[in-house]
Amino acid sequence: MATMPVSKNYIAEQIDIAHEKKADGFREHLGVSLLGHSCDRYLWLSFRWAIASAFTGRMLRLFRRGHLEEETVIADLKLIGCALNERQTRVDFGAFVSGSCDGIITSGLPGYEKHKVVLEIKTHSKKSFDELCKKGVALAKEQHYIQMQGYMLGLGAELALYYAVCKDDDRIHTEIIHLDRQLAEKYVNRGKKIAMSDYMPEPLSADPSWYQCKMCSFYDFCHETKLTQQINCRTCVLSTANADSTFTCSKYDNYKIEPEYQRTGCEGHVLHPDLVPWERMESDSLHEAVYIIDGQPVRNGEPDERVYRSSEIIANPVACAHPDETTEALRVVFDAKLVNCGSQEPKF
Repeated sequence: MATMPVSKNYIAEQIDIAHEKKADGFREHLGVSLLGHSCDRYLWLSFRWAIASAFTGRMLRLFRRGHLEEETVIADLKLIGCALNERQTRVDFGAFVSGSCDGIITSGLPGYEKHKVVLEIKTHSKKSFDELCKKGVALAKEQHYIQMQGYMLGLGAELALYYAVCKDDDRIHTEIIHLDRQLAEKYVNRGKKIAMSDYMPEPLSADPSWYQCKMCSFYDFCHETKLTQQINCRTCVLSTANADSTFTCSKYDNYKIEPEYQRTGCEGHVLHPDLVPWERMESDSLHEAVYIIDGQPVRNGEPDERVYRSSEIIANPVACAHPDETTEALRVVFDAKLVNCGSQEPKF
């Protein structure tokens, strides 16, 4: 029996697809590893789950390789006499700013035998590794440097070991980093300020040709669509981030929203005005927003006649702006939902 032809890389393609399906991409906290990112807006959008980072399967496997390297590095450090604590490595500064380092060397690090040393392990391509060796971590990988400063501050350590491995030829580069308390506190406070902000910060650059923007996975949102595709509690204007690392909902009497529920939210989701490209009007309801779409006021909130779900507005804003009687009857009587992004005609 003849078989269907498949591409030469079919198995590899299927593995990558499986990794992409499994990936979530959203963290409940604002990670210490991100605090050194150059753009405030990127951090806010990430924390608010407004844009999903669409990593390819290959990139996800590369991230996995970096995690798998940690076990090998720890074994090598033990081989030269280091005692390590691989637990209790989490730091939590409150206001959602937290993270976990790769380990703590409690004693035995050559040259620093009696010191407590935070361990951070990274893998690099040859090009990145060569630059690291030439410039040092503070200049070549500033975000990694700030990440270690945060861990040292949170764990009460004065030293950190940056352990880098070149994936091309297995070369090792190590650096001892000293705590800069002022720098660490600066970036931790930056993270708290961003997480607690109800409003989206300005971008690193308003110029779409700026090189850092062109390389950013959030480019389309900032410089083209201005519209989130994510429906969850963190993209809803009715939710508030609190200093005790919780989200509460004003629609339900400031009810504390559990993290697992935040990912889906409720039917009363109201798009945050900073995450849409439309002008907002005054609303006569505390639990609705009114946006001007295609010249018409469109109510956004708990679905009802002429009140549209956030998912409907994202999928088909023009149809929401110009409803007809048949459309509304289907929505109200049969709980139908408008779909098909960009369509000029109502579709269900």
